[in-house]
This record gives sequence, C-alpha cells and structure tokens, in this order.
Amino acid sequence: MTIAVTGATGQLGRRIVAQLLERVPASEVVAVVRDEAKAASLAEQGVHVRVATYTDVPALTAAFAGVEKVVLVSGNEIGQRAVQHGNVIEAAKAAGVAFIAYTSVLHAEGSPLLVAPEHVETEQLLADSGLAYSLLRNGWYHENYAPSIDAARASGAVVTSAGAGRVASASRDDFATAAAVVVTTDSPEKIYELSGDVAWTQAELASAVSEVIGQDVSVLDVDAAKHAEILSGAGLDEGTVHFVVATDGHIAEGHLAAAPGTLAQVIGRPTTPLVDTLRTLA
Repeated sequence: MTIAVTGATGQLGRRIVAQLLERVPASEVVAVVRDEAKAASLAEQGVHVRVATYTDVPALTAAFAGVEKVVLVSGNEIGQRAVQHGNVIEAAKAAGVAFIAYTSVLHAEGSPLLVAPEHVETEQLLADSGLAYSLLRNGWYHENYAPSIDAARASGAVVTSAGAGRVASASRDDFATAAAVVVTTDSPEKIYELSGDVAWTQAELASAVSEVIGQDVSVLDVDAAKHAEILSGAGLDEGTVHFVVATDGHIAEGHLAAAPGTLAQVIGRPTTPLVDTLRTLA
C-alpha cells in the first residue's frame, strides 16, 4: 500500500508524514511538495518525494503514479482552494488512486466560518468523483493562538471579541495522527468530526498563556469594532483583521465549541491540553 500526502512540507502535512512513518515503511509514503529542497529531510528517511503544485494536473497525476491512497491536505489560498482541490481529485482519478482522505472543517455543511464554503464545495467534488473517501473535519488548532503569547507578553492581556464562547481546539499533532490512522485503516468511516476533548473559554486561554510565560495575563473582552481597531493598530492587514474578528464572532455563537468530537477515539488517547501546546510554542 502506497500513501501520498499533499502539502507534505506544510505545518500539517509534515506532521502527517511523520505519523505515517510510525505506521508504515518509508518506501510506502509519497510526499507531494512544491519545493523539493524543503523535503530533503523526508527523502533522507526514504520517503519518495515528488514535485507538484495544486494547479498542475499533469504533475499531480504523475506524482500519484502507483499510489493507492491520498491524504489531501487542504490548500491555504483562500478563494482558490476548491479549484485546486478539484485538480487533486481529477489527478487522483486519472492515476488510479482508490481512496482520498480530505482535511475539511468541523461540521462543514452548517458552519458559518469563512473557510467553510470551499470545504463544502470540495466535499461535494469528492462525493461526485466516484472515489472512496473520508472527510477529516478538523476543528480549531491550538497553534492558531501562538500570536496570543507574544501579544500577552507585550500587553499583559488576551484581546478577544469572543465573549463567553468556547473553543474545542486540539494540536496539529493530534489532527495529523488522526489522518494517519484513518488512511491506514482498512474500513474507515465516511465522516469524522474531529475536535478537542475540552472546550475552553477566553479566561482559560489567558490562564494558560499566563502559566507558560510566567506573568499575569487578563482578558480584554471588546466588541467587534474595537477588536478590529486594536488589530489594525497592531499592524495586521485588513484581510487578517476581518478573519480574526469574524472567527471570534463565530466562537461567541458557539460554532467551535463542539466537544468532545471523535478525535480522541480515533487517535486512541486524550487530545493534547491547550497549555501543553502553548508551552511548546512559547
């Protein structure tokens, strides 16, 4: 069985490859990458490195030669992703791939998150493809809060417009482990709703940040307009400001609070506590 991982040098893809190497021989793993140089360490471990971008169907088709299963790690070019993912699916079919595991978003079909529509479109492309597939509907990553550490060091506060909303996040390693488990399972489920064991509040985030940086951290809870003003003043671009403020609004509405999902069940252990990941990031 040969398994390919797209975006294999990215933040999630590299972790998926690492988890696969704990389960199958390196000779059975294909890392599909944009920049071969960034995959040198994978090649040294015996992983097959093949170069293809999400926009190049012929290159993707060649990269999938002899591959039975593909982990399609969603791209990062918002607005282009559905087309790019469609290219991967087209190439997989042309190469004779039997199964795709796709990293989607938690409860995609009903999610108001800005990233959800392209995930929903990709899920439909998979449904229409005739291929066997699983949807890895990932919740929020602990690592998304790395900027909160530096901000809290500077200001002593976690700035948020999420109010009393909770977040059932988990670490990228947790989600990567789930992907590796699913793609090495003989009869995987069609849909996995993956989120952390614990849904935490902004006060609990501040407490975790306080613990890892060793100074008191409070919560500065503001409305959306003030939040946008603060982020803009800190130098964030308009698109990022809109994304962060919109996400906090969805958190306030409870859309990232689903806990526990099936993540712990899939990986066979509790999900990583938020404070542990923040400690590593700090």
